[in-house]
Amino acid sequence: MDLTGLAREAFGGGRRLAGTERLRGGSKKGVHRLLFEDGGTAVAYVWSAAENHWPSADEPADDADPLAHASGVALFAAAHRRLTALGVRTPRVHLLDGSRTRFPADVAVVEDVTGSGGESLEALLERDPRAAAPVLARLADTLRVLAGHRAPDWGKLALLDNGGVSKGSSPGQLVLERAFADLAEAAGRDDRIAAARGRLEDGLHTRAAAVAPRDGGYGLVHGELGPDHVLVDAAGEPVLIDIEGLMHFDVEWEHVFLRIRFGDQYPSLGGTEGLDRHRLDLYGLAIRLSLVAGPLRLLDGDFPHRAAMREIAEYNLAAALTLVE
Repeated sequence: MDLTGLAREAFGGGRRLAGTERLRGGSKKGVHRLLFEDGGTAVAYVWSAAENHWPSADEPADDADPLAHASGVALFAAAHRRLTALGVRTPRVHLLDGSRTRFPADVAVVEDVTGSGGESLEALLERDPRAAAPVLARLADTLRVLAGHRAPDWGKLALLDNGGVSKGSSPGQLVLERAFADLAEAAGRDDRIAAARGRLEDGLHTRAAAVAPRDGGYGLVHGELGPDHVLVDAAGEPVLIDIEGLMHFDVEWEHVFLRIRFGDQYPSLGGTEGLDRHRLDLYGLAIRLSLVAGPLRLLDGDFPHRAAMREIAEYNLAAALTLVE
């Protein structure tokens, strides 16, 4: 992919592009490092059909569904504006362009955090867990800021900012409906899920029945906040990436995902104090089913990192079945 024109738009003619390299990550967009002759770098995001590995990539995005795939520069821009206003660190933006007049896709050029002395939190946790402790503490502070920024309605920021209304009668009902869809899809792809389908359906119904209506609004959640979606800059500050799915929603949705992805490190992020345990129970099973159906669906396409995706499906399949034993 020739990104010379994009680099020129972002930085002008004073910086010459020496080359590019594709970075791992991003199943819905391409992530490319721009390498300049002066030794500097930046990162380009390209939201195009060719860079989207999901089989449903050609279907129109449904931004009214908070749980639908989040992709595109408009969602990124809305999320970046809000996080910046709240003082939450994200890569600094050099260029945003959704016009598709200068480049045949939605594009953004942003700060290269890992190319400027940083690394992912996932890598830091593996390399030096003790050094990661203060970063986790700062990330916990960030999560408190997001949870405390409340709105009366739920949904993706770009939708709500433009006066739109999300689908569904409540986040809990949306999650339940999506969980049944994920269960049906997973059962059609794996005999073990098919054999346990009745138990899993009962488990969803029982958990949903225990969830009471919520008052007090909805906090901000990232939606997929694992250690691979947090970078650590040279100053040791956590930097959120893959922010397109930022939305107002039940904070329990975020914490279930955090607990799955951070494992033993999760208590450092604040734990579940003050959260609704019934929502945690429902969302815990729902997210496990999503993490079975989603990877299996992704494997229907041309996603390159197939072994890792299969491992995710297998791990969460076992976890889902354990929840309804």
